[in-house]
Amino acid sequence: MTDSTALYDIPGPNTRKRHLTYGIISTAAIVALFGWILYLLFDTGQFTATKWTPFEYKGIQELLLRGLGNTLKAFAYAAVFSLALGGLLAVGRLSEHRPVRWVATVVVEFFRAMPVLVMIFFIFVALKVQPLPALVAGLTLYNGSVLAEVFRAGVNSVERGQREAAYTLGMHKSQVMSYVLVPQAVRAMLPTIISQLVVALKDTSLGYLITYEEFLHAGKLIASNLDYDLPFIPVVMVISPIYIGMCMLLSWFANWMAGWQRRNPKTEAADVASAEPGTLLPGVQ
Repeated sequence: MTDSTALYDIPGPNTRKRHLTYGIISTAAIVALFGWILYLLFDTGQFTATKWTPFEYKGIQELLLRGLGNTLKAFAYAAVFSLALGGLLAVGRLSEHRPVRWVATVVVEFFRAMPVLVMIFFIFVALKVQPLPALVAGLTLYNGSVLAEVFRAGVNSVERGQREAAYTLGMHKSQVMSYVLVPQAVRAMLPTIISQLVVALKDTSLGYLITYEEFLHAGKLIASNLDYDLPFIPVVMVISPIYIGMCMLLSWFANWMAGWQRRNPKTEAADVASAEPGTLLPGVQ
């Protein structure tokens, strides 16, 4: 028998050489692009001392830290409320009562289709709500509606036999949902939940459009300062890595949670309980 599968064959010498060539060409192209960008930045004077001087002042540093704190505050509120709203709407979507299911569906589809910026502006301008509540409300309505579909899909992805077995044991619907379906669905939902929370984190930057003093708003104030020759690019180079770092931290947290669930004895017990008859369990020879 050859050492291959139906989906993948081990590459031969010619294929490996071709892949190596492609890799070298791609790396060279990326390095060339990076070098060209650096050349443009130096050529346009983006690394001059004047443009980077503002970051040395304590007032500017405090402005950025205050903006970062406001961003994290808005994200924390939006994340908690979005998860709560998503759970509530998912319960409505899974309800056995048709009117409840219909209302939940209309709400979910409406706010999923509505642009986040439009909702934020409407709440801020038409309803005359303060910037922070307006930003949080807009993010909550949109992300909560998306998460509702994530929760619903996760619960429905659990094998139907699990639900039927729980009902056979005399559990009522809330017990089946709490003790059987949700714990098994969490592992499937977690990466998508974290991805949606990353979207919510990035969308907090829309707050600067309604004068909320978040991180991007602080950067905009610095970038538009004529005294420092409009340091727009330096501000982007300072703010962008911080946004990227926060998103990567959320992704790391998701991976850590997934690993913790795999090591959790309760999760292992659920895997054993849901195994098919005749399945050889881990540790059994």
